[in-house]
Amino acid sequence: MALLSVAPLAPRWCVHKSLVTSSKVKVVRRTISTSIRMCRITTESGEGVQRRIANHHSNLWDDNFIQSLSTPYGAISYHESAQKLIGEVKEMINSISLKDGELITPSNDLLMRLSIVDSIERLGIDRHFKSEIKSALDYVYSYWNEKGIGWGRDSVVADLNSTALGLRTLRLHGYPVSSDVLQHFKEQKGQFACSAIQTEGEIRSVLNLFRASQIAFPGEKVMEEAEVFSTIYLKEAILKLPVCGLSREISYVLEYGWHINLPRLEARNYIDVFGQDPIYLTPNMKTQKLLELAKLEFNMFHSLQQQELKLLSRWWKDSGFSQMTFPRHRHVEYYTLASCIDSEPQHSSFRLGFAKIFHLATVLDDIYDTFGTMDELELFTAAVKRWHPSATEWLPEYMKGVYMVLYETVNEMAREAEKSQGRDTLNYARNALEAYIDASMKEAKWIFSGFLPTFEEYLDNGKVSFGYSIGTLQPILTLGIPFPHHILQEIDFPSRLNDVACSILRLKGDIHTYQAERSRGEKSSCISCYMEENPESTEEDAINHINSMVDKLLKELNWEYLRPDSNVPITSKKHAFDILRTFYHLYKYRDGFSVANYEIKNLVMTTVIEPVPL
Repeated sequence: MALLSVAPLAPRWCVHKSLVTSSKVKVVRRTISTSIRMCRITTESGEGVQRRIANHHSNLWDDNFIQSLSTPYGAISYHESAQKLIGEVKEMINSISLKDGELITPSNDLLMRLSIVDSIERLGIDRHFKSEIKSALDYVYSYWNEKGIGWGRDSVVADLNSTALGLRTLRLHGYPVSSDVLQHFKEQKGQFACSAIQTEGEIRSVLNLFRASQIAFPGEKVMEEAEVFSTIYLKEAILKLPVCGLSREISYVLEYGWHINLPRLEARNYIDVFGQDPIYLTPNMKTQKLLELAKLEFNMFHSLQQQELKLLSRWWKDSGFSQMTFPRHRHVEYYTLASCIDSEPQHSSFRLGFAKIFHLATVLDDIYDTFGTMDELELFTAAVKRWHPSATEWLPEYMKGVYMVLYETVNEMAREAEKSQGRDTLNYARNALEAYIDASMKEAKWIFSGFLPTFEEYLDNGKVSFGYSIGTLQPILTLGIPFPHHILQEIDFPSRLNDVACSILRLKGDIHTYQAERSRGEKSSCISCYMEENPESTEEDAINHINSMVDKLLKELNWEYLRPDSNVPITSKKHAFDILRTFYHLYKYRDGFSVANYEIKNLVMTTVIEPVPL
């Protein structure tokens, strides 16, 4: 129990005691651990059973290392300093809203409001300023018209920078704004205009045009044109710029766009950009307080991350997973992804639940795709549907442990969700889990038989077997946000939002995994199914076709998430959308699930292990 204890911190940054495993459950897990350790993973078991092994690299984050992490930023003095800074920033924002002055005038008040909101959000401190942000955006929207907006309320001519930033920010907050405003910034030939000499002001305008283009809805041709124009422009501009805050900002935005971007990673990068660029640090505006607060908040959450990570690592070790050599061990990476999209201190259950569920889903994926025999998989599938500890009686030893950890974790999260939702949500979780297991079982049968389904059949099944639904549903139910049945129907399977998200992840994932899977004898993938139906096509043709599908689906995803006519608020869909972003991020360069010792390892270091220098 001593290994699970944590140092006392300021109240809002403490791990809730309900997240610490009870002694009763720990006794059970020690027994479970024995079952897993009894299995020595080789290519051929002692019973002569031939097994396939994917040879994934081992866990990168030793439990002893995790338990040794320490930080001073949980002390009450940091909490008090943050509260003081929050008050000062609120005062600054309110002073802008209430009166004009030397720096805030009728000729620039719209752009200044948008810029401050944008900076607050990119620095990762927006949770403290919800009402101030809404007031600022309500004010900007009141001056929005069919041509966009200028710098200020008295501006006669619309401005590209203000309009692009306004379009992006207002749309992300659910305001009904049309992209048609961008048509007014084209020249007579129908192309976006730019000067022969690239000024810093123009570069910033085009940067915000690019950022706005990422929030395109289906059929918005002007947004597609804006993306093409701004991408070319910025790539040329960055070659001419010296290394500075602006060049770093452009590099980051071009690299990660919106769908691959993770809020905490952006905050870490933007802290450096904000600190380098004089435009953000006007003394009279006191915007340096934003930077001070952002650094402090980053490090205070860093202290909470260490506590939660220690609990997770001990769960992983005590559950016996550390003794299993055939599956991928990505619990730390999954926790990192969760904490990159939600840094609310009170959402420990979400972050830990996300990491546990997706780690379990990954273990199950490795059992169904490679390690398990058909007879074993049939038994495990039946056990999941029976959902009772006695179902382990017929399972092989290594499966008994996995089953019981799955059983306990899902039930534990359902109990946690009941506190938030006021009702039993276990059936939601079980239905999603059974659908996942059935889809995995179907893929296993295809693997063992060498069957190649049609592209449509494969994708329909693959959307479920990816595991997005099971990993999304239970964690978001622990958030403390009410999710009545009609809202769950809009974000869970088979809603259009969920269907589009699952399609994107399966398609994008297959692009990065099909070669490794094919080498293990797994014939079915989006690539192979497409080529089978289109015999004249090459692998490159198939990949280009799938990327084109993904591009269209991303626009549809934007619409399902942000559509202003929806009866489900954006806040209720945010976590489901952001979870997609985490996995889309994993596929930026490679299969980040399987190969986590490059970019994803750096993500762990940057956003979880290392604090930001104050």
